[in-house]
This record gives sequence, structure tokens and C-alpha cells, in this order.
Amino acid sequence: MEPTLTDTAILVRSLRKQQGSFALHDLDITVPTGLVTGLVGPNGAGKTTLVKSILGLVRCDAGTISLFGSESPTDAAVHDRIGVVLDQVSAAPEWRVRSIGGYVGLLYRRWDERRFRELLDRYGVPLGNRVSELSRGQSVKLSLAIALAHEPELLVLDEPSSGLDPVARRDLADTIREFVLDPGHTVLFSTHITAELDDLADHLVVLAGGAVAYEGGVDELHERFAVARGAGPLPDDARAATIGARHDTSGRWEGLIRTRDTAAFGPDVVIDPATTDDVVIHLAEQSRTTRTEIPA
Repeated sequence: MEPTLTDTAILVRSLRKQQGSFALHDLDITVPTGLVTGLVGPNGAGKTTLVKSILGLVRCDAGTISLFGSESPTDAAVHDRIGVVLDQVSAAPEWRVRSIGGYVGLLYRRWDERRFRELLDRYGVPLGNRVSELSRGQSVKLSLAIALAHEPELLVLDEPSSGLDPVARRDLADTIREFVLDPGHTVLFSTHITAELDDLADHLVVLAGGAVAYEGGVDELHERFAVARGAGPLPDDARAATIGARHDTSGRWEGLIRTRDTAAFGPDVVIDPATTDDVVIHLAEQSRTTRTEIPA
């Protein structure tokens, strides 16, 4: 059943985007309202291209993208409802932190300078520093303060924790948890570090080779998939049930399987629960030969 506009923050349908030799292939994605949706996949899977398409920063070749029911993400009314953290701070390198609100705040009707200063203080971002003088962690925290200071309903983060130390990653996770305490708030969190989403994400979109390899609940993913490991050649029925099989030099193999196919494997095959990382790795392996979505 097609999601309604009231329970969907972002709706992507039949999205196509070609960039050189890389392409996003007919993506259908739903980001439910009130949840943290993790957008995961290996480097080069298309995560940043998809995020920039959603934000209207790149033009799609085909398909539609709706945010809060509107297909115009650059409309002022939609723009005000979105907080964004990209890989670079949306402030000039020469600006001092204390002055940023005077510039960026002009872009938002609900900019709250007091809230901005409170966030900077909480995150420990030095007010007197220029943007160019901030560390990677301080830059991410500044971006978060900018994103949250205008009371957004949707927070979009593209690889925000890349290069952060463990303490900064914990602070980022705490901020996301606090944000979604409001049932009207939604997060789209793009990352290639799947462990970050284990305690954060409710919903998951796995991209592999520019296509959606999985979309659904995190719990459902762990229930649907397992990892099989064995030695020697794979029997035909087991080979057909194995997704993204990988072999090492000793003749051992491992692959992703659907839990319903466990019976296809003999007693010498070890079957373990699949982590999110396992799913991403093997779906990416599968995408090298096919870009069809893994069947349910």
C-alpha cells in the first residue's frame, strides 16, 4: 500500500540519475515520519548522490521526489522544515563562529539565535574561532547547531561522523536520539559505517551499485537474513540460495542467505545471525553481477 503524506517525510519514486559511468537506477524509497532511517552502503553506492537529489542540489534525470508532500524541495516552506549536515560547513571559512547566526539566520524564518548559542556552548565550539580553524569534530558540531537552530522537522545527515573520534560520535548519536523524541521529527542518516546505526535506526535503506538492495525495518532485516559459512564447493541448491558468496584462498566460503533457506545447507555449514555489515557487504558483492533487488 502506498504510504500517505501524513506518515511519510520523503517519498522517492523511479529516481534515475546518471553521473559519468555511475547511475542511480529507478530508486523507490520511503522515509517514514517519526523514525531514524539509515541510508547505508559501500563507498560509491550512490548515497551522497541520492541525498543531494533529495535536497535539490543535483537535478534528477527521471522520477519524482516529495518532501512533506511537496515536489519542490527548494520552496521556502519546505526549506525551513529541513536541517542539513553535509561534509562541509555551510559557512564561509573566514567567518567567526559567533557571527554565523547573523548571516545564516537570514535564510530561515524560524531562526533562533539563542538556541544556536546554546548548542554551540553545549558542543564546545569556540565562538572566537574562524570556520577554517575548526577541527573536523568541531565543524560537524557547528553544522549540527546550524541545522537545529531553526527548529526543523527533518534532519538530513550525509556521512556526518566520518573522521570523528569516539566521543564526538557519541555526542552526535545523543543529539539524534533527543531530536526524534518528538514524534513529528524524522532523521535520514547516510553512512558507510553500519555500526553507528545499530542503536539508532528504525528503518534501513541499503544501496548497492546504485540500486536499492533492501528497504525495511532493522529488526526485519536481521530476521530475514543469516550468514552461511563452509568449505569446499557449494552444492547447486545451496549456491542458488546464497547471496554475494565470497571465497578465500583456503577454499572456504561465506555468503548471505535468507533464513527461510536454511534447510538447503547441510550440517557442515555454519549459519550465524547476519549483522547489518554482513548484509551490506554481501549485497554489494551481489550487485557486481546484478542490480536487481534481493527478493523478500
